[in-house]
Amino acid sequence: MFDQLLELDQSVTLALNGSDSLVMDKLMLIITSTIVWIPMGLLLLYIIYRNKGLKTMLLVLGGILLCVLFADLVSSGICKPLVERLRPSNNPDLADKIDLVNNYHGGRYGFFSSHAANTMSVAVFLSALLRRWTIVTLLIFWSLINCWSRLYLGVHYMGDILVGLAWGVTVGWGVYLILRRHIGSLQDINMRPAVIAILLTFVIIVVSAPILAA
Repeated sequence: MFDQLLELDQSVTLALNGSDSLVMDKLMLIITSTIVWIPMGLLLLYIIYRNKGLKTMLLVLGGILLCVLFADLVSSGICKPLVERLRPSNNPDLADKIDLVNNYHGGRYGFFSSHAANTMSVAVFLSALLRRWTIVTLLIFWSLINCWSRLYLGVHYMGDILVGLAWGVTVGWGVYLILRRHIGSLQDINMRPAVIAILLTFVIIVVSAPILAA
């Protein structure tokens, strides 16, 4: 049974890995880069600051940092060195099957995905605070396209992603439960500027990919 699950995991991963499109290659490299999403996060924090003040903004920032800390600590600090599961990109048995982009391999081990855990923990934490369907949808979508980029680039198996997402949900909700009384409700904040900015970020990334790939 376990061997069958591993075979299924590998098959799904290979099906979602890579393409013959240079534009898609560039798009996934952009999406998987943390730095391109920093302006989006800063804007969210600024909107919270303008509406709720410095203390609330710092508490939200602290919650985001806690999410990333706990998510990444278990993923990169404990599970990856303990399980020692080679990434698809580093698995010699898949050398002739994996489509690598710009020879990008990632770290040596991949179980479980830090990208999945980190982004989903932050998405769940902020979604639980903001509770607006538009911003919640965009935050979850942001996490999932980051996960897709990791599969496309061949640096994670689907199993790595699914476990990372599960841990991310756990961490994000846990941090929310710890801080919700101190932060209070953020449901009354007008998140339209943030929604527009996030959508604009997505558009810029999509438009820039073919330009950079040329």
